[in-house]
Amino acid sequence: MRLSELSGKEIVDVKRAERLGILGQTDLEINEHTGQINALIIPSVKWFGFRKQGDEVRVPWGNIEKIGTDMVIVNVHQLEDINNESTK
Repeated sequence: MRLSELSGKEIVDVKRAERLGILGQTDLEINEHTGQINALIIPSVKWFGFRKQGDEVRVPWGNIEKIGTDMVIVNVHQLEDINNESTK
């Protein structure tokens, strides 16, 4: 899949059925050696589209459930569950 094919797709969290952003307004973490995408970096957004400083959600490529014609379905809660277990 080409990067241009991902651009403009909505990113949706499967557990909360919540829109997280649009690809093209997010950053990609890319492996310098292989050129593969490691993760999507999605900035948190306040009301009226203004960004919160420093708040972002990092979604590893493995947490992408499905890439469709209009949207990318991700499992953000899977990350939170892992993070909560590691802090216990």
